[in-house]
Formats: sequence, structure tokens, C-alpha cells
Amino acid sequence: MSDLASRTAHLTTADLTTARPAAEDRAAADLVLHGELRRPTTLSVARLREGWEQRRAWVVFDCATSGPRRHTFEGPLLRQVVLDAEPAFDPARRKDRSRFLLAVRGGDGHHTVLSWAEIDADFGDAPVLLAAAMDGRPLDAEGSQLVVPSDRCGARYVSAITSVWIGAAPYPPTA
Repeated sequence: MSDLASRTAHLTTADLTTARPAAEDRAAADLVLHGELRRPTTLSVARLREGWEQRRAWVVFDCATSGPRRHTFEGPLLRQVVLDAEPAFDPARRKDRSRFLLAVRGGDGHHTVLSWAEIDADFGDAPVLLAAAMDGRPLDAEGSQLVVPSDRCGARYVSAITSVWIGAAPYPPTA
């Protein structure tokens, strides 16, 4: 078993929370890309705005606490930002890519999970954004926001992103 496979086979929830820099090591609005990456990094909202092509998404989602919300978000595709951090999969092998997950955590502790296949151009090709602006207002002070335009409800819209973990989903043990 490879070193990467043995580390992934024993992945726990604690790994998702402890494998990132301490809060004092980063600015409040920065996000940390970590996990099975060749180039883990910390990104500011300004870097998200300047480092990648900016996409725009006009969205309506039904918020459980306050009803329908309409917003315009701008930012890079999550897929592009993660690809630049060089995930530890073979980009030429679809089956290798399809087993990876992304766990996104916000400043309020809210977190969600997406599959790589959802955002991969060869699979779901969902235009999921790491928003750097909302309704024309930069999000530098608040932090970036995960935007999943295809979602009818706002549960996977994560505000003030603090980290994005990328890794292979371990196969469950057989009975």
C-alpha cells in the first residue's frame, strides 16, 4: 500500500480539523487549501480576485430562516483554484479524480462536502465559485463564500471560508 493510500485509509474527522494552520498564522479573511495537495496554500480574497479568471453567478436560493435570497457573486471557479494547488490525483485518470472530496469550512463552523466529480469538467462541470465579491461589494473583510449556483437552498453556501480540505474518500471496510 502506498504512503498516500495508507494515510487516506485511516482518515478521521480530526484530520480534517487539525491539519490546517493555527488561526494566528493567517489573516481573518484568508482561506487555507490543505489535504492531499502538492502545493497547499493560504489565499486572501484579494488573491482570489487577482489570480484567476473571475466568473459571475446570478443566484436565487431559498434560505430556511429568511426566505428567498437573490445575489450576484463573482470569483474564480473552485475547480481552477484547487487544480493550481495540484491535487494528489492523476489528472489524466478519470477514475482517480472521481474518488476525491472537498470539505469546505466557514468562519462560523458551518461546513459542507462536495465531490470532485461534481465540479470536474469531465463529470458534473458545476460552476462552483469561491466568491470574492457579492452584489458588487468585495468580500475582503468578511472572507470568501462558497457559491453552488445549482442548489435551490442555501445550505451549501458557506460564508467566510476558513479552509478547503481536498482528499480521496477512503473506501468503507467490508463486512
